[in-house]
Amino acid sequence: MIKLNKLQYITALATLLISTQSLAQTTLIKNVNGYTFNGKFLEKFSAITFTHDTIDKIYHQGETLDIANDTVIIDGQGQTMLPGLIDAHGHVLGYGHSLMRVDLLNSTSEHDAVKRAKAYAYINPSLGWILGRGWNQVQWPSNTFPSAKSLDKLFPDTPVWLRRVDGHAGWANSKAMALAGISSETKAPKGGEIIKDKNGQPTGVFIDNAMDLITVSIAKPSRAEDKVALTKAMQSLASLGLTSVHDAGIDQQNMALYKELASEDNMTIRINGMLYLPSENWQQQLKQGPYRSEGDMFAFNSVKIQADGALGSRGASLISDYSDHAGHNGLLLHDYETLKQYIDVSMAAGFQVNTHAIGDNANKLILDLYQQAISESKTKLLRHRIEHAQVLRLKDIPRFSSLNVIASMQATHATSDKNMAVSRLGEQRILGAYAWRKLLDNNVIIAAGSDFPVESPNPFYGLHASITRQDHKSLPTGGWYGDEKMSRVEALRSFTIDAAYAGHQDKLIGSLVPGKKADFILLADDIFSMQESQIWQSQVSQTWVAGKKVFSVADVATTK
Repeated sequence: MIKLNKLQYITALATLLISTQSLAQTTLIKNVNGYTFNGKFLEKFSAITFTHDTIDKIYHQGETLDIANDTVIIDGQGQTMLPGLIDAHGHVLGYGHSLMRVDLLNSTSEHDAVKRAKAYAYINPSLGWILGRGWNQVQWPSNTFPSAKSLDKLFPDTPVWLRRVDGHAGWANSKAMALAGISSETKAPKGGEIIKDKNGQPTGVFIDNAMDLITVSIAKPSRAEDKVALTKAMQSLASLGLTSVHDAGIDQQNMALYKELASEDNMTIRINGMLYLPSENWQQQLKQGPYRSEGDMFAFNSVKIQADGALGSRGASLISDYSDHAGHNGLLLHDYETLKQYIDVSMAAGFQVNTHAIGDNANKLILDLYQQAISESKTKLLRHRIEHAQVLRLKDIPRFSSLNVIASMQATHATSDKNMAVSRLGEQRILGAYAWRKLLDNNVIIAAGSDFPVESPNPFYGLHASITRQDHKSLPTGGWYGDEKMSRVEALRSFTIDAAYAGHQDKLIGSLVPGKKADFILLADDIFSMQESQIWQSQVSQTWVAGKKVFSVADVATTK
C-alpha cells in the first residue's frame, strides 16, 4: 500500500476532480422557444447549456452561443421549452397500483363500473380480490351511492373493493363484507360512516375511517409489487411532463423503497415525500431528521396529516350543515388534541407540516393550530401548508399570508366538483371555495398539483383548469365562477417555481437558471399563444431530469 503525504494527497485529489469535471458532458439545446421564471418575471430564451445535471447558461434571442469542441449540440426545432412541471400533491404508490387495477375513472353509471370490474376479472382470473378505483356517483345519472347488490350479481363468490375517485369512500360487495364480518350490528369507527338502508342493513359503501373495516381483510401488496408500482408510476408521470412530485403521505416502507431506487439510480423523476401521520413509528422517524438522497432525487422534510374527508362523499368537515343534507356537517378524522400533538411534535422536530383540509371547519381549525404552534416555536421558515384549502371562510383567506402558510391546491378539483359543489355548500359558502384569485390577491403562494389518482396526473389538465375554470368541453361559458381564474403566468408559476418553493427546493429546481438542475420539458405547443381551450391537449415530446432524457415520444413510437 502506497502512503501519500498531505501535499501529495491534496494534489492527487485535485487531479481527480479536474479529470472528473473534464469527463462531465456539456450539452447545448438550441433553437427553442423557451420560458422560465427569473425572480417574479417570466423570461424568454432561445438556447440552454448544461453540464452533467446542472445548468450553465441560458441564451436570449440573438445572443452568440459559446460552443466548446466537445459540446453535444441538439436542435430543439423551435419547440417550446418549459421548466419541468411539479405536482405538489400526488400519491405515487396509489397511482402505480391503479395502473394495475380496475380503472373506474369516468365510468358513466353504476352498471358501467360493474361491467369494467367484470372485464378486468376476466383477464385476471387468478386474483383473490378484485380491487379498483375511480367511481364518482355524482357523475352518474342516478347521482346516488352504488350498492353491493349490483356487484353481487356478477361477483357472488369473489370479494370486490372499489374505492371512490377521491379515496374517501369505498364500495364493497357482500362477499367482501362477509369476510370482514360486517352486519347490521356493525358500528362505524370514529371519523367514519357505514351507509345503511332503511332497514339498517349495510349497503356496501363505507366512508373515510370506516373503510378500514374492509381493507383490514385485504392482503397488502408485497414489497416487490410496491417497488414495481413506484417504478411504473414514475415512468408514466415523466411521460406527462412531470419532473418532480410531492408524494402526499408515505410510510417508512415506502420511504425505504425510494431510498433504494435512488441508490440504484432508478428514479425517473424527483420525489419529495411527506411522512403520513400516524404511520408506524412516525415519532422515531422524525427524530432522525430530514433526508435527501445523493443527486437530490428523493427528499423528505415534511409530514402529511389528514384533518377531514372529501366534499363529494360529504366527509369534508363544515361549520354548518351540508346544504343538501340537513343534520350532517361532515367528519373530522382526528380530535383537537390529536391534531395538535401531530402538528406540535412535527414542527418541534423541524419538519414542514402539510395538512389535508377541505371543509371550512377543518381549514379554520388547522389555521388556528398552526397559528398557535408557530407563535410558540421558531417554525416560520418551514413553509407549512394546507393541502387542498378547498372551502374557506372569506375571513380566513388573509390568514394564509399572515402565517406564511402555502395553499397546496388542485385546479382540476374545481372543474370536477362544479356539478355538485354548489348543492353541497350553497350560494354563500361557494364564494370561498376553490378561491384561487382571492388567495393570490392576498399574496398567498399557491402550489399546484392534481391529487392523482383522484384526478388525472396530466399537469396540462391542471394548467387548463387554472386558466379557464372550464371542463374539456369548454363549459361553462366564461368559466365556473370565472372571477377566480389565474393568468397563464400565474398558472405556470404554480406548477413550477412556487411548487418548488413549497417543497423547499426552489434553489434546486422550478426555473431554468444557471446553477439549478437541468429539469425541463419540450412540447410542440406554446401555452402562452395557443387557444386557452386547447391547453389541456398539449403533448410532451421530451422530458429531461437531471440532464438526462427520461422520456421521448419518438422513442415510444419506435417501440410500438
